[in-house]
Amino acid sequence: MTYKETLDWMFSQLPMYQQKGISALNAKMDNIIHFSDFLGNPEKKFKSIHVAGTNGKGSSSHMLASILQEAGYKVGLYTSPHLKDFRERIKINGQVVGKKFVKDFVRDHKAYMEGHELSFFEMTVGMAFTYFADEKVDIAIIEVGLGGRLDSTNIIVPEVSLITNIGLDHTHILGDTLEKIALEKAGIIKRGVPVIISERQPETETIFTLIAHQLGSGIAFADDMDIPDYGTDLLGDYQKRNLRGVVGTIRSLIGFEVSEKNIVEGLKNIVKNTGLMGRWQILKEKPLVVCDTAHNKEGLQLVVRQMARQKYDKLHLVLGFVNDKDVKGVLSLFPKEATFYFVKPNIPRGMGVEQLKEIAGEQGIFGNTYGTVKKGLKAAKSSAKPDDLIFIGGSTFVVAEVV
Repeated sequence: MTYKETLDWMFSQLPMYQQKGISALNAKMDNIIHFSDFLGNPEKKFKSIHVAGTNGKGSSSHMLASILQEAGYKVGLYTSPHLKDFRERIKINGQVVGKKFVKDFVRDHKAYMEGHELSFFEMTVGMAFTYFADEKVDIAIIEVGLGGRLDSTNIIVPEVSLITNIGLDHTHILGDTLEKIALEKAGIIKRGVPVIISERQPETETIFTLIAHQLGSGIAFADDMDIPDYGTDLLGDYQKRNLRGVVGTIRSLIGFEVSEKNIVEGLKNIVKNTGLMGRWQILKEKPLVVCDTAHNKEGLQLVVRQMARQKYDKLHLVLGFVNDKDVKGVLSLFPKEATFYFVKPNIPRGMGVEQLKEIAGEQGIFGNTYGTVKKGLKAAKSSAKPDDLIFIGGSTFVVAEVV
């Protein structure tokens, strides 16, 4: 198969949560454990850091990778979902996995994956771990896909675990309270492996502390650490929260030499070192056009605060969502005086614009509908004046169509 044919097979034959939703999930670890055994347990051939959380785990993973790259290490990075190209999920020192490796891996293991009905994510995790093992990375930063306890990445035993912010997202899968969600995220804590918690939250602190103590794992809250106010090339003041957990994780990492200079340079060169996109990313200056992948209430609250700090004459919001989000709650965060452009991300889970318009109307929010993200953005650009602000977001998949 060609590379395109390989991707088509991956996306169509095997269910993919980002596209299909809960029907694509396999809420148990059996498949990935057996697949890993079949592959020769590649996850045991490299060291790792495991990163879970509701918001900030992607940015935190890229920060960690950048710092360790500055320290001279060969660093694997596994994240999800991708924005433009599947290969963004699997990188070494900022370089995406080669098309040949993707094709060869699928070709060599296609019969097994079909026969055992592996999910898209299980297959991708096996591919990433095999790549990191084959390439002999010094360490890999592994971002959890969903939850933690039953996530396919949870077969690793990392050097350090990092848990970022906990918020109400994927409640139909992980639970409808912060405490229930924290229990799922805490599933990545391994016996004797230190864990860093980026943010101290009253609802989750006791859960993390209790589980860490039961497993004999040292636990530290970044809020309690004396961490300088480092600069970073990731725009958005909310990154300061992620940064504290990242620095705490680096400090807890044993056997790796990371200097203060490495931390400073790593945090200043995240985009350059890792290719991260979609975090308060500026696409144009006049008018100011910004996109952000925040897609739940907690994440978008921070984004809306960031908007409030900007200087502009008029605000234009190009918004689209997926069906399983608390769209009503999210829309209530945005200023009603803005001009709204309702769009549908081009995936099966994308919420239809008429449904979105109806939900918005119940909140006293009114706007026009557009069949695609690009049409909505084009309309916003046509209406906006040079001193206006255009924001594009609501879903990772909306941002994917504009970056």
